[in-house]
Amino acid sequence: MDTVSNAVHYVFLATAACFVLGLHLMNHPRTARRGNAISAGAMAVAIAATVWLVIHEGTITTTGWLVLVSGGLIGAALGLYAAREVKMTAMPQLVSLFNAVGGGAAALIAVNDLLQADHPAALGARVSLPGALDIVIGAVTFSGSLIAAGKLQGVVSGAPVVFPGARLLNLLLPASFVAGTVWLVLSPDSLGALYGLAAVALLFGVTMVLPIGGADMPVVIALLNAFTGSAVAMAGFVLNETALIIAGMLVSSSGGILTKLMADAMNRSIANIVVGGFGTGDSAPAAVAGGAAAQVRPVSADDVAIQLAYASKVIFVPGYGLAAAQAQHELGDLAKLLTDNGVDVSYAVHPVAGRMPGHMNVLLAEANVPYTQLKEMDDVNPEFPQADVALVIGANDVTNPIARKPGNAISGMPILDVDKAKSIVVIKRSMGHGYAGIDNELYTDPKTGMFFTDAKKGLSELKSAVGEFVG
Repeated sequence: MDTVSNAVHYVFLATAACFVLGLHLMNHPRTARRGNAISAGAMAVAIAATVWLVIHEGTITTTGWLVLVSGGLIGAALGLYAAREVKMTAMPQLVSLFNAVGGGAAALIAVNDLLQADHPAALGARVSLPGALDIVIGAVTFSGSLIAAGKLQGVVSGAPVVFPGARLLNLLLPASFVAGTVWLVLSPDSLGALYGLAAVALLFGVTMVLPIGGADMPVVIALLNAFTGSAVAMAGFVLNETALIIAGMLVSSSGGILTKLMADAMNRSIANIVVGGFGTGDSAPAAVAGGAAAQVRPVSADDVAIQLAYASKVIFVPGYGLAAAQAQHELGDLAKLLTDNGVDVSYAVHPVAGRMPGHMNVLLAEANVPYTQLKEMDDVNPEFPQADVALVIGANDVTNPIARKPGNAISGMPILDVDKAKSIVVIKRSMGHGYAGIDNELYTDPKTGMFFTDAKKGLSELKSAVGEFVG
């Protein structure tokens, strides 16, 4: 290696260290932005170092430079557009698309390296084995992430999509991965092995995610994120690039840990989720307030405002309904009004609130909610008995007391103990089901008042009504 190559190698190691530091800083909301900035800066430096090395080696033709620069500009423009224009409610879909891009790019690296080798047949297992694994994992991530994004966007049904023989096919396809990998390792110059392995992996990504219901999407997103990291790490082995290996394994390990945490929060094993998920995609018929059962107690904005204004302790329980209505700012304003008037306010955030891990935290941070008011399930559950009011905004399955009973879709799922609060108010447009497709016993609790309205409109009305009582 010459001086420039050595310098670039050390730059790559430094950027990898920055990735580790950035990931560590993302452990806490207060330092998450700094960690993200450090990681993004390190990636920019790594890209610049790569361009420097390419210029030094002079191996790219004029056409190659045009393709490289065009791709970089298009990618940068799309990334900037997505960061500025994509709504927070669509962030899970965007993350899924990023997973698809990462997995697909990693797979293409392996394909290109195997095709461009001077003597493909002479490639050893050190290159062909990680190359085959890269193609499998990357292709599965690419197609699976696209299906996940389609489910989240509503382009593909959020309910489990099952066809005859689907489970048998999902058992046969992984077996074919093993055969295809062995074939490619033994015959690295075989185009049949290369393209066949890629095709089977793409098919498996589709058949794996289609049967998974909307309720399991947080777990699926975390799992596919771990897949992306594994594919990138395999690409690092193919290219013999340490920085790629480190970055990929960071993403893979953190994504794997997050997947386990999400599965535990739903009391479901990862294998059970992958074999066949559950959920209706919020498509269950919904009964409006007037047609609800007699034990449901509708309340008005003034009714709720009186409770909030004279409460000592209020716990907000945000769910996807809050995100769908883009009502995080209204909730933040209401909470600030109460806090300014001496009310103890906190937010109970379930691990799978929203459509992806951390989705609700990001939404609330966007509304400048103080980090100290955000509390995880284990920390906030003991506080519900002391809460004068628990205000649920668009959260469904994660508040359903039926999870404590055996024999239903969410049995054993850890939930927020909202039903233990002194008074409960649920803001919801209707009596419709959540993703699990079952009735929520919280809504018929004698302590519960149902405020039937859109979250954004309802929270605005509550802020105005509370202002009259405390003004």
